Amino acid sequence: MRLDARPRRSALYMPASNPRAVEKARALSCDVVILDLEDAVAPEAKDEARAAAVAAVAAGGFGSREVVVRVNALGTPWGEADLAAIAAAGPDAVLVPKVAGPADVSAYDRALADAPGHTRLWAMIETASAIFALDAIAAQTAASRLAAFVMGVNDLAKEMGARQTPGREPFWAALSLAVTAARARGLAILDGVHNEIEDLASLAAVCRQGADFGFDGKTLIHPSHLDICNAAFTPAAGEVAWAHAVIAAFADPSNGGKGALRVEGRLAELLHRDQAARLVAVADAIAAREAAPR
Repeated sequence: MRLDARPRRSALYMPASNPRAVEKARALSCDVVILDLEDAVAPEAKDEARAAAVAAVAAGGFGSREVVVRVNALGTPWGEADLAAIAAAGPDAVLVPKVAGPADVSAYDRALADAPGHTRLWAMIETASAIFALDAIAAQTAASRLAAFVMGVNDLAKEMGARQTPGREPFWAALSLAVTAARARGLAILDGVHNEIEDLASLAAVCRQGADFGFDGKTLIHPSHLDICNAAFTPAAGEVAWAHAVIAAFADPSNGGKGALRVEGRLAELLHRDQAARLVAVADAIAAREAAPR
């Protein structure tokens, strides 16, 4: 399954109801801006936030950043109006909450039927039911706009009654299974937010953990987290150099027909060549992003 190499190291939630925050997002170092109509917006401000999100998408000015709008769930008083307005606005993606199974993906996909072709569907994985339906949910990518999973660990912890420990041990199974399901179907996947705004050491640790799990990046709630997050999900120079060496070794005519090679003292099989190709693609895309006007 070919995976998208577009950088999504950092995805920053911004309340769409806060015009100063949205304007600030246009100049921040995040790869993705998520204009939030759901958790970050009080009920009495929902209509105003929806209109502001539509206006922000229309105004543009986000540069190379991906622009995503998180809507309220179908079944809430605001869900249908959110989906209709945001579909017409045509952001890069619409992030939908509380997905519990494949039927939810189908319902949201139908609600986006009139959206531009480039607008994708991203699904929050934040319910206990979703964990037991991960592959069925991910399989909807074949018949819908579904393109990414986003973990919602706070809501998952609430449903599970689990403590959010520094090492996130209660969620290892869910996080790993979500990454596995996403990769099996060619989806991007982002880790959940870090709640401790001022504890940057613990942020660095969970970012490294997320990268180790295989996440493309992490959702964030504060701009002060961006640099640490971007660094954690950027391939290290040594990793990129070894990836180039693996690609070159398998491209060498003298190694034709070989399925396993010794590259700089390490075993490299064809699967490592494929991994190396994606890592280089991601690194190149990040370098291009960093070089482009933001």
